[in-house]
Amino acid sequence: MFRPKLPDVPTPPPTLIPQQHHQHNPAPTAADRSLSPSAGPVAAVLVGGVVLTALLAAVAVTAISVAIAAVVLRSLLNNANRR
Repeated sequence: MFRPKLPDVPTPPPTLIPQQHHQHNPAPTAADRSLSPSAGPVAAVLVGGVVLTALLAAVAVTAISVAIAAVVLRSLLNNANRR
């Protein structure tokens, strides 16, 4: 009841394919291949470089902000001790 009804497809008559003679080409050598890399590894290297650069920038900003906070806290503590 819930099965689809498929039309009857007649089987085609068998056909004979004539044999073709192919000329065998030698395998490409290293000089024949191009030296350009595919897009996948290039994209992976670029994305990795961007991520590492962003991480380095984040570490640098964090280090600068911690240094500034340390100077401010030292100044506040020194002023409190003098009074």
